[in-house]
Amino acid sequence: VQLQASGGGVVQTGDSLTLSCKLSGGTLSSFAMGWFRQAPGREREFVAGIGWSGTMTAYADSVKGRFTISRDNAKNMVYLRMDSLRPGDTADYSCAANPHPYGHHNINGFTSWGQGTLVTVSS
Repeated sequence: VQLQASGGGVVQTGDSLTLSCKLSGGTLSSFAMGWFRQAPGREREFVAGIGWSGTMTAYADSVKGRFTISRDNAKNMVYLRMDSLRPGDTADYSCAANPHPYGHHNINGFTSWGQGTLVTVSS
């Protein structure tokens, strides 16, 4: 499968932004999906995950209550709604697919990755 993230940009502290991820070459409902981010000089970290049906989600503590992951299997799309953005959220965000449909919380199970989209939050 191929994954393409989009929607990044430069925003101010407190702003909202929604990222999108398009899956091609496969059927989205076969995968759990996740969002990860990597800030300059730091390791990649898990942000959010969602099970195949969209009813099961998982979030990193740092984004819980501010970010919302969702999916539209009919459109092969996954989204990350980011509210109350902070400078610490600045990173390259990428989406990933886990072939286990319930593997949204298994960070090591994500095997397909797309190129990221850069989010910059200015103070």
